Amino acid sequence: MIKYPNGQKYEPVNIAKRTSKKSKEDLSISASNRGMNLEEDINISNEWYKEQAIALVTKRPTPINIVKVDYSKGARITDAYFEKQSTTDYNGVYKGKYLDFEAKNTKSKTSFPLSNIEAHQIEHLKHVLHHGGIAFFIIQFQLLNEVYLLDASFVIEYYEHGERKSIPYDVFKKDGILIKQGYNPRLFYIDAVESKYFKK
Repeated sequence: MIKYPNGQKYEPVNIAKRTSKKSKEDLSISASNRGMNLEEDINISNEWYKEQAIALVTKRPTPINIVKVDYSKGARITDAYFEKQSTTDYNGVYKGKYLDFEAKNTKSKTSFPLSNIEAHQIEHLKHVLHHGGIAFFIIQFQLLNEVYLLDASFVIEYYEHGERKSIPYDVFKKDGILIKQGYNPRLFYIDAVESKYFKK
């Protein structure tokens, strides 16, 4: 009989059983989260669009304010905090036109809450539109597994002049473009951009 130094008896663990149980949990989590990591899907799609020389879109890094650095181990940051981002998540270029957009998700099936949007993001997108850029939101309805492109002008109108604190799902169905989901790219959002802004 094997005992630990503290006198407790060693209990062998059934690794096969534990692994099997974990695998089932992982599969369950994987299935429930499928298509729910919007940012990752956009980032992977951007890489594919870049490799195919279709579009160049990048995620803006969130600014970090460094408080403390440990120089004894090669300048390692030991204390820092994220600053509030003053613009939107993504920007880039497609067919010579500047793109700028924010990505958001909601668990509601009936509307998108405007509380998810910051005032400075609205101001930034207004400037983009003023200068002739293409500005939009990519909104994911998680429980419906649907992702829409909605022009920034609709969101700005609801944000500044709407009588309610959310954008109804019906607006996305009527005025937005449903983004096809796949493998490569994960989100065919450039197809939605093409359909909305380049096909007349």
